[in-house]
Amino acid sequence: MITSFAFLLASVLFILGIKLLASPKTARRGNLIAGLGMVLALLAVLPQLHGAHGGGVSLWKWLLIFVGIVLGLVIGAAGAYKVKMTAMPQMVALFNGAGGGAAALVAAIEFAHLTADSSLKLVVSMLCAAMIGAVSLSGSIIAFFKLEGHFDKPVTYPAQQLLNGALFLGSFLLALAMAGGSHSMVFMGLFLVIALALGVLMVMPIGGADMPVVISLLNSFTGLAVAADGFAIDNVAMIIAGTLVGSSGTLLTLAMCQAMNRPVTNVLFSAFGKMDATASAAAAATGSVKSVQADEAALLLSMAGRVVIVPGYGLAVAQAQHQVRQLSDELAKKGVEVSFAIHPVAGRMPGHMNVLLAEADVPYDQLIEMETINPEMERVDVCLVIGANDVVNPAAHEDKASPIYGMPIIEAEKAGTVIVMKRSMGKGFAGIENALFLRDNCRMLFGDAKASLQELVTLVKVG
Repeated sequence: MITSFAFLLASVLFILGIKLLASPKTARRGNLIAGLGMVLALLAVLPQLHGAHGGGVSLWKWLLIFVGIVLGLVIGAAGAYKVKMTAMPQMVALFNGAGGGAAALVAAIEFAHLTADSSLKLVVSMLCAAMIGAVSLSGSIIAFFKLEGHFDKPVTYPAQQLLNGALFLGSFLLALAMAGGSHSMVFMGLFLVIALALGVLMVMPIGGADMPVVISLLNSFTGLAVAADGFAIDNVAMIIAGTLVGSSGTLLTLAMCQAMNRPVTNVLFSAFGKMDATASAAAAATGSVKSVQADEAALLLSMAGRVVIVPGYGLAVAQAQHQVRQLSDELAKKGVEVSFAIHPVAGRMPGHMNVLLAEADVPYDQLIEMETINPEMERVDVCLVIGANDVVNPAAHEDKASPIYGMPIIEAEKAGTVIVMKRSMGKGFAGIENALFLRDNCRMLFGDAKASLQELVTLVKVG
């Protein structure tokens, strides 16, 4: 009775935590509440271990459990406090993969304890958890390497879909055999190997620009695997928590695909980012690059009535979130209205820019979503683009030959003046030229974003 009540309370905390995560203002509190729910669920499940598989838990096993909990706490805390914002997507990918791997491992262990009279529902739950969890594990590892810059371009080969189909068919036949009563661990091992291969082959052809979508999708996979484990071991808390993660991850994936104006099947199967030189050249507009010095940029910003800042991955790379907050504060002292335009897929994971700016205590009411800011861009005096590329590329709605055509963007080109801060004229993750950089109203401020922003702060302050 006490355990059931604890699971119910933990589930309520999970739901409340996810609800609060929907807003930057309440996200931190939501994370803490959901974490409290997880601690409660963990404490509630420990007494059940005495009856697991018909026996008690030895002192050695209790020690292993304790060591596992401590290791998890240490690794999680180290990841939260030590990993730089630039590596946060990689950390999320690894942690998500660990969750998927744990779900697959639990399923395999439970499968080893099946008996001849085990129900079909139990077997199917274990097989689903093993398959989905293993795909999430290997897919997340590949996503990690892509985010690290290794083979971040699509890796394709002839008949790849045929090979994927053959592997899926093989796993399906193995699942039929195991569900039919053949509880062979050899079959389960082969089943897991095929699932791991499918995870690798599914993510390898996907371009780096789609990694936020892939991370979200793999996160939903892990949630579904945990939910399936919950059915297998009759744990209500796992069922609810896994279903929440699976459903919220799926909804987030669909929302991001909608923001990119592309179906999820296109992300998964079209090898986005693989293009020829003709398509890449077609995305470029005519014109010339016009640079600007820091003192000129500072004067433009100080004289503006309204400034919109568009953050991108380059801001995270430069670790310049605190400097951009200082610039915003100095401009506000001069009566300039400053806001931040947030694109849903800017950065390398969902909400990357929100987290980055929240670290610098940028007021939440200054963070404006793309749909809200775009109708206002024509009344913006200066749009300051920091490290963003593809999410402000006007080729998305002007060039039908561009691979990003149809993707909603922040319409920075409509502002009176656009100042783009970049190290060089390098391309974004989509691998195409940015037509914005050649517009008559665009000026390029080259250099390290952190140093450039600090110089702007000083010039605006004394100007």
